[in-house]
Amino acid sequence: MPTQPLSQKEIEDRLRELPGWSVQDDRLTREYRLGDHFAATALVVHVARIQQELDHHSDLTLGYNTVALSVHTHSAGGALTGKDFELAERVEGIAPGHGIA
Repeated sequence: MPTQPLSQKEIEDRLRELPGWSVQDDRLTREYRLGDHFAATALVVHVARIQQELDHHSDLTLGYNTVALSVHTHSAGGALTGKDFELAERVEGIAPGHGIA
């Protein structure tokens, strides 16, 4: 069964529950700033594991002490779906363990 795109209202409602996340260029995005490169790399590895579990993958950009995520659902024509928000929620759940307040 294909994943259905969310309505604009559903997107706005779900964004309220995810401080720091926003929609840019039709993608759900967030950038995290960490203590150093090792911490940022550890976050990328943890996010990659979550993506494998969900079978839903974001674009990840690793900087010296930053990690940026950008995601939408290809199978829904590039629209935002519940899968994108599930990934964001899971990442938010692990972020404090990597030193992100």
